[in-house]
Amino acid sequence: MAAIVSTALTCCPAHADQVACHVTYGGETRVIGAAATTRPLAVAPVPIGSYFLFRIVFRKEPADLAGIKLSTYADHDEGVTIIHQATYAYPPPPATPSVHFAPGATTGFTGLNFVYEPVRDGELQYWCEMKDSP
Repeated sequence: MAAIVSTALTCCPAHADQVACHVTYGGETRVIGAAATTRPLAVAPVPIGSYFLFRIVFRKEPADLAGIKLSTYADHDEGVTIIHQATYAYPPPPATPSVHFAPGATTGFTGLNFVYEPVRDGELQYWCEMKDSP
C-alpha cells in the first residue's frame, strides 16, 4: 500500500492540469502544451518544421476514457500520414530518470522517444511531462 501511495505522489505535480511535450527537430526544441479537453476530435496537430505534425490529446473525463494520446504525422505530398502514436493512462506513470540528459534530469512520463519520417529521413525527438498551467 505504501508503494502505491508513494508512486501516486511522485507521478506529477499535485494540481498538474497540462501535458507539456518537449519536441526537438532540426536542432530546435519547443515545448508544446495541452490542457484537458472534452472534445478530442477538435484538437489540431501542431506543425514541427516542414514535415512533421505533433498532436496531444489529453482527456480527464469521463474516467473510462481518461488518458493522454500522442500522435506524430508526416506531411507528405500525397497528404498527412500518421507515423507514430503512443497512449498513456491518466494519471500517467512516474517520470523516468534520463540517460540522455544531465544527472537528476528526467524525461517525464514518456521517456525520450525518437520518431523517423521515412520519405525525407527526418528525425523528431520528444518527451512529455505533467505541468501546472502558467
